Amino acid sequence: MEKMKLKMLYSDLKQDIDIIEKELEEALNSSSHLIYEASLHLLQAGGKRIRPVFVLISAKFGNYNIDKVKNVAVPLELIHSASLVHDDVIDNSDMRRGQHTVKAQWNNRVAMYTGDYIFARALEYVTKIENKKVHQILAHTMVEIVNGEIIQIEDKFRLNQNLKDYFRRIKRKTALLIESSCELGAIVGECDPKVVNNLKRYGYYVGMSYQIIDDILDFISTDKELGKPAGSDLLQGNITLPILLLQDHSEIKQFIERASQGTVTEQERLDMLEIVRKSDAIKKSMQISNQYLVKALKEVEALPNHPMKKKLRDVALFIGKRKF
Repeated sequence: MEKMKLKMLYSDLKQDIDIIEKELEEALNSSSHLIYEASLHLLQAGGKRIRPVFVLISAKFGNYNIDKVKNVAVPLELIHSASLVHDDVIDNSDMRRGQHTVKAQWNNRVAMYTGDYIFARALEYVTKIENKKVHQILAHTMVEIVNGEIIQIEDKFRLNQNLKDYFRRIKRKTALLIESSCELGAIVGECDPKVVNNLKRYGYYVGMSYQIIDDILDFISTDKELGKPAGSDLLQGNITLPILLLQDHSEIKQFIERASQGTVTEQERLDMLEIVRKSDAIKKSMQISNQYLVKALKEVEALPNHPMKKKLRDVALFIGKRKF
């Protein structure tokens, strides 16, 4: 239902989104049947395609040409997809969006090579773009995403981290790719530099809010809604905002210790969820997410009058209220 609402927000872009969807499938073609099958498994598991949508919307503020825009939208979504495959190996996740992950369907080795292949295809696809700045931004984005993955490994089960550590991590994990989607869409659309900067900042703020909401939903949603056990982030050692706001809670500390040893029982997981849900950490996390949304909406206001301004507002507000 929630995904349907989101698709309705950009239903007028459906024709171009379908073009990108087809390009994504073609981009994953491989002489290796195994790699192709694993890549397609990930693609067909679905996704909100938020990043390509932001590319399309941003490009609309300039000289919109889908044949040029898709050359940015496709590699950005490929980079995102590749990072998901690697994340699932790092976090030892068997489920994503209610579907088996590549590592669960095959194994870790196949998953890692599949992720590498998708990254490589993204790089190959970018060669269709002649703009040097686009290449520089994409290269920087990929480097930072990988740095973020390494830092996430180093930070596992580490409770003595601060909010700055968390914000830096989610910037690399999520916000940077959404920021780049908006920025590159505007650049390929040949937008005015001021418009490019407004859209870039909008993408960053929306991306930060998006990840914070993701981290909240991991605690307040049901297993069925998430398509995986609620609280999976903490079980895997990822210390997110609600837990940082509860880092002095003795029972949470004990839970993290047991999770690091892999000895958490189902009842302990349910007890942990109850503690987080009844605390004020969820409300405080929502407030921080909303602060980022307010900043994003200010960037929208600074943009020139255009029908897409409402679209940017609507998507940002939806992200702030989403339940999936």
